[in-house]
Amino acid sequence: MKYCPKCGAQMDDSLSFCPSCGTPMAAPVAPAAVVPSTDHTAEFDPKDISDNKGVAVLPYRLGFIGVLIASIILNAPSPYVEFHKRQGLKICVTFLLISVVLIVGAIINIIPFLGWIIYGIAALAGFVWIFIAFVLQIIATIQVFKGKAKEPAIISGLNFLK
Repeated sequence: MKYCPKCGAQMDDSLSFCPSCGTPMAAPVAPAAVVPSTDHTAEFDPKDISDNKGVAVLPYRLGFIGVLIASIILNAPSPYVEFHKRQGLKICVTFLLISVVLIVGAIINIIPFLGWIIYGIAALAGFVWIFIAFVLQIIATIQVFKGKAKEPAIISGLNFLK
């Protein structure tokens, strides 16, 4: 049973109008479609996307060099390419950070037993991240060719280079 919001009369759930005062009952509102906050495709002009897919993929395929080439090739800045340059840079920076961890682990490796354990853990974590980052680059490349502007998973939470 529901109640009329105007007169408070009790009424059957199936009624669209209050039998006492005739007030229309609000239809249930369907929830709005949830768009992931990591999908920015709607923010870009479709012409910009179609014209610059080939350049936008460079940061994912070539890393830092791809970012430089993408910056040099385009005379006029493309918001779509700029977005993908930032995402590609996020992946590159995480590659650099894991490289530093591996170097520090290699230095610690000279300490018997404890150093070997720490280096083993650092090396395992490093190689797992390298594999994950490689998969992220492949997925991001596919997204570019589909004309999407989605932040790659895992690194989307990194708030630098927004």
